Amino acid sequence: MTTGVTTLEAIASYAPERRVPVEDLADRLGLRPTKLRLFQRVHGLREIRFDQELGLFDVVLPAARQILAEPGTADRVRHVLYAHTTQAVAPAHVEPAREIRDRLGLHRAEAFALSHQNCAGGMAAVDVAAELLRAEGRPGDCALVVTGEQAFSPKIQLIEDVAIMGDAAAACLVTLDGTGDAVRSYATRTLGEFSAAMLLDEEKSLRFGKLYAPELADVMRQAVAEAGLGFQDIDLVIPHNVNLQSWRQAIGELGIPREQVFLENVGRFSHCFASDVFLNYTTLRDAGRLTEGRHYLFATVGLGATFAAMVFTHHTPRPTARSGPDTARGAA
Repeated sequence: MTTGVTTLEAIASYAPERRVPVEDLADRLGLRPTKLRLFQRVHGLREIRFDQELGLFDVVLPAARQILAEPGTADRVRHVLYAHTTQAVAPAHVEPAREIRDRLGLHRAEAFALSHQNCAGGMAAVDVAAELLRAEGRPGDCALVVTGEQAFSPKIQLIEDVAIMGDAAAACLVTLDGTGDAVRSYATRTLGEFSAAMLLDEEKSLRFGKLYAPELADVMRQAVAEAGLGFQDIDLVIPHNVNLQSWRQAIGELGIPREQVFLENVGRFSHCFASDVFLNYTTLRDAGRLTEGRHYLFATVGLGATFAAMVFTHHTPRPTARSGPDTARGAA
C-alpha cells in the first residue's frame, strides 16, 4: 500500500432554483403553529430548496458534471462513491451508484454506495475513497464522491423538532498528493445505542439530546488535535446545517466565538442530505472567503448516531469547479 496526502482536488455543489419558505411546508409536514415558530425563531430556518418536479438524478448529477468538465478528469476516475442517507432512494431495480457512473460516462470506474452513516456519509466516503486509492497505488488516479438526494416524502423531510430537509447535492474529486485542499485529519465516532434514529423512544431521544453537543465538540477537538493544530489555527468551522440551536450548544461546549462557525446557510438551505459541508464550502469559496494556506474544519452528525470532523488546509481550487449552489443552473 502506498501513502499519500488525501486531497480534495475539486468540490462542486448544486441546489434546485425553486425556493420554498418554511411556512409553506406547514401543511405538508403537519406543523402546528408552535412547531413552525420553533423552526423559524429558534432553529433559524427561513427557506429550503425543494422542487418535486425534478428526479433524483436531476439533483445529483449537475455538481458531478461540473467537476468532470475539466479535460482529462474523467479518464482518471477509478471509483464512484454515492453517499446517501435514505436507504431506498430509487426503485428496487435501479442501483443509484451505477446509474450515476453510467450517466456520467465513467464506464471504467467501479461504483458503489455508502449509506449507514447518514449525513456523516460524505466525509466517510472521502476517507474510503482515499484508502482505495492508497491500496491500488496508481499515481494520479481519482475517486468521485457524490452526495445528495430528495425529500420525496414528508416522513423523511421532517426530523421532529430538529430539522427540515431540503434538496441539494455535491461532488468531490478525491486524489492523493494533488494540488487541491490537503486533508490533515479525519475523526469519527458512532454511538450505536442511538441507531434507531428517528424511531428512538422518548428516553433515548432525551439522552441523545443531552449527549449531542458534548460528543460533537469532542470529535471536533479530536480532529483538530490530530491535525497538530489548536482551534486558534482554524479559520472557520464549516458545519452541517441542521439548525442554529444545536450549533449554539456545540459552540458553547467548544468555547469558541460564534463567528468562527459558518452558519449563514442554515436559513438559506436548511439541512441537505449528506451535502451540507460541501455546499457550505462552495458558498464560502465562491464568496472569496477561503484563504490559501489556512486551515478549516468540516463538522457534521449523521442520525444513528455518527459524529464526524475533518481538518483540511485550503489550496486554490481548479477554476472549472467554481460553480456553487447559487450559480449552477438547470437540471441534468
